[in-house]
This record gives sequence, structure tokens and C-alpha cells, in this order.
Amino acid sequence: MLRIPRRFSHFVYGVIQSGLTCAIAAGIASFPFIATGTFVTHWARSWVFAWVIMLPVVLFAAPAIRRLSYLLTRGEDDPGQINKAAN
Repeated sequence: MLRIPRRFSHFVYGVIQSGLTCAIAAGIASFPFIATGTFVTHWARSWVFAWVIMLPVVLFAAPAIRRLSYLLTRGEDDPGQINKAAN
């Protein structure tokens, strides 16, 4: 089994996440081609094109998205708005 050093886990995550997301989106977009018998060809081309475009976007946007999600959430040990509203 291929073992990539853990320090590159964010890249592995990005490759898997973008590949899966693009595969699903390409399948949905290619659904009308089932009737013509060209679904697989259309899906494969759509998936490769979408993945080549989305992979760099996911890899470069991930740190900003991670920071934004951290700012929008709170930890379980952080004082919450619920306690402040009750007072």
C-alpha cells in the first residue's frame, strides 16, 4: 500500500475530495446521455476536465476555508452564546 508522509495529508485529502465531488457532479451532468448510450464517455471526459480545474482550487482554497470555518465555530470548552443569553 502506498504510504505518503502525514505532512502531505492535506494534499491527499484535497485529491480525494475533489475527485469524488467532480465524479458525482459529472455523473449528474451526464445523466441525460444515458438514453444515447454515451453516458460513460461523456461522464469520463466531464470528470477529468472538472477534476483538473477543481484540484488546484481545492488545494489552494482549503487553508482559507479551514480558517473561516474555525472563525465561524466555537470549541466545546469555549464560553458559548447560550450561556451569555441566559444571563
